[in-house]
Amino acid sequence: MIIVSNTSPINYLILIGQINLLPELFQQIIIPQAVYTELSDRLAPPPVQAWIATPPSWLKIQTVSQSTDAIANLLDLGESEAILLAHELNADLLILDDMKARRIAKDRNLVITGILGILDQATTMKLINLPVTIQSLKNTSFWASESLFQKLLDKHS
Repeated sequence: MIIVSNTSPINYLILIGQINLLPELFQQIIIPQAVYTELSDRLAPPPVQAWIATPPSWLKIQTVSQSTDAIANLLDLGESEAILLAHELNADLLILDDMKARRIAKDRNLVITGILGILDQATTMKLINLPVTIQSLKNTSFWASESLFQKLLDKHS
């Protein structure tokens, strides 16, 4: 399976101590160069900078061969490159949280999930305690509607 990720899901999984869900669920994750750059930016949270400084063997950093197109004006560079790379590689899944980016990815017929989809899958596989993990996520700057969190909790209760 070819899985491409944007910055945000990796960032928040690191911050809540659940980054190892990615290799457990997908074996390998591919990120474009722009996502690597965002994760290692001096403004990124220190745990994220520390993690990306020595990327794990399951994380592959790949350059996008096509130049950014019209979406570059609508999204940040990491989101643009993640969508372009997923399209270029004919990825099985694109991990992306931003709503505008998700709409553009869907318009390009890409299969997407976000951090809540990952937590849903991990809960199904009994890899995490969902209520505890959602509380950890709420303690970061991640935003999702309370009804979305509740829907996920209700699904697994």
